[in-house]
Amino acid sequence: MKLQPPVKKNDDIVIEITSLNSQGQGVGRYEDYAVFVPGAIPGEKVQAHIIKVNQGYGVGKLQNILTSSAERVDPLCPAYGSCGGCVLQHIRYEAQLKFKRQAVTDALERIGGFKGIGVNDTIGMSKPWSYRNKGAFPVSFVNGKIEAGFFAPRSHRIIPISDCSIQDESVILCVNAVRDWANEFGIRAYDEQTQKGTLRHVVARTSSNGEVMAVVVTMGSLPRKDELITILRERVPGLASIIHNVNSKQTSVILGEKYTVLWGKERLEEQICSLKFMVSPASFLQVNPVQTEKLYGTALEYAALTGNETVIDIYCGIGTITLLLAQKAKTVIGIEYVPEAVKDAKNNANINGITNAKFICAKAEEELPRLVSEGIRPDVAVLDPPRKGAEPELLHAIIESKTPKVVYVSCNPTTLARDLKILAEGGYEIRKVQPVDMFPHTEHVECCCLLAKIK
Repeated sequence: MKLQPPVKKNDDIVIEITSLNSQGQGVGRYEDYAVFVPGAIPGEKVQAHIIKVNQGYGVGKLQNILTSSAERVDPLCPAYGSCGGCVLQHIRYEAQLKFKRQAVTDALERIGGFKGIGVNDTIGMSKPWSYRNKGAFPVSFVNGKIEAGFFAPRSHRIIPISDCSIQDESVILCVNAVRDWANEFGIRAYDEQTQKGTLRHVVARTSSNGEVMAVVVTMGSLPRKDELITILRERVPGLASIIHNVNSKQTSVILGEKYTVLWGKERLEEQICSLKFMVSPASFLQVNPVQTEKLYGTALEYAALTGNETVIDIYCGIGTITLLLAQKAKTVIGIEYVPEAVKDAKNNANINGITNAKFICAKAEEELPRLVSEGIRPDVAVLDPPRKGAEPELLHAIIESKTPKVVYVSCNPTTLARDLKILAEGGYEIRKVQPVDMFPHTEHVECCCLLAKIK
């Protein structure tokens, strides 16, 4: 017979916080029952109001801090606690870095079953603010006017934002200009419930050379285009591109398939580790350029190429890591499922005069086994999968290929640990683990791992 939780909904309890969970929430135990308290910090004694009770854990809303941690700081952003973004902004930055290292360690131990893995200290930023070079802002009708912002936690309720402490200033200028244009000319916001309205999202991106791209996403046609172009050009210094995207589907996906250049360039030029990349609105590119170079630099260091290797870059996107590897390898094969990304990757290779990189448009979990069956045996495999991690078929193909060295770049410690466990069972051992803080003040952490085939 299962024991009943020692708390019920709407109880008020006093609890000591001992750790943070993977979402950055404080964790304590009340009569040996786990309670998560967002906004609480290890070492604090807090009063919490229970808002959710499950068999295995409860969730409490922070009411009062009875004993405060020395790591607690005042959040910089006025929207902290409501927009659902920077859940660690109340924690001193150096302590955030320690938490992220521990999050990687915990995932490797709890999910991967690894013991005694030496996880390096998290590589942080000297200036962990205004680091994001891209933002996507949903639009809604709030209190009688059009607002752009972020969704409140676990909802599609818009929290209006007129500034953001982690976004590049130019991104915010674009968003505010489009919001004001919509209010001035009576442009209706898209309503998810009725599926009516025009304006869905504002997406903006900046480049390392100071250029700015504004993308306006609508349900259908775009009214008052000339006025939109005028206000953006007047209010956004460095503006180089204005693009209209149509997304007429009932979906949470931000961008549709149809793009029209309203003014300026179709793509921006970005520079990463001395290479040039042409970036379209749909291109996936890391949003923190400073930390991207540190992350990719670590991947190159772990690959330790001499110029004689055949390398496979799996989930290669627009070819960022692929082309960096190609500068130091004999041959690099990039595999990517998205046709537009493969097209961009080939173009980026041409721009940089790189001829020893080949790109294949296919599902990695299908293509790598085929290449292995044809006798291709890479010296190094590099993979940078999405948050859901790598497909089992892909990991087994790496194992079957007996690739001596694997460099795994991950944005999710949970799926990283799961995948490393499969590789370890196939004869690989972890040599190095390096967390990189790509997203300061959030719970997210990137990680670069080096694995070697056991002989």
